[in-house]
Amino acid sequence: MADLLKDPMVLRSIIMDHYEYPRNHELSDDSTYVQKHMASESCIDDITVQAKLTEGKIEDICFDGIACTISTASTSIMSELLKGKSKEEARYIINQYFAMIDGREYDADLLQEAVAFQTVGKQANRIKCATIGWNAIQAILDESEE
Repeated sequence: MADLLKDPMVLRSIIMDHYEYPRNHELSDDSTYVQKHMASESCIDDITVQAKLTEGKIEDICFDGIACTISTASTSIMSELLKGKSKEEARYIINQYFAMIDGREYDADLLQEAVAFQTVGKQANRIKCATIGWNAIQAILDESEE
């Protein structure tokens, strides 16, 4: 799998799959979900991310809004990757994702399909797109601990 994730065509197909068929792409009307609205000043991205936090665990994550290919795909992958994780595990994965975006050392196995965004850091105009959903869930986790 690791070799496949170095193939630009495989990475592109992962992004396109999550854009065309985003996972967890519908907001919940359950009042126990916490939500964070995020909008970009430089792109069409305007999304809301929701999470259901139960006993220190992310029970569910969903999102909706208007977003470009990169934002939709990265938020879709993030929602799958973090669902079911403890807050501590989620924070570690989020930190690994941002390390990857920043061009620092990261755990590719842990990030799974999120490695599709490994070259985003080289495209400054795409960094916000690739991180908007991740910033939203990080804010939800931060606010849940205040």
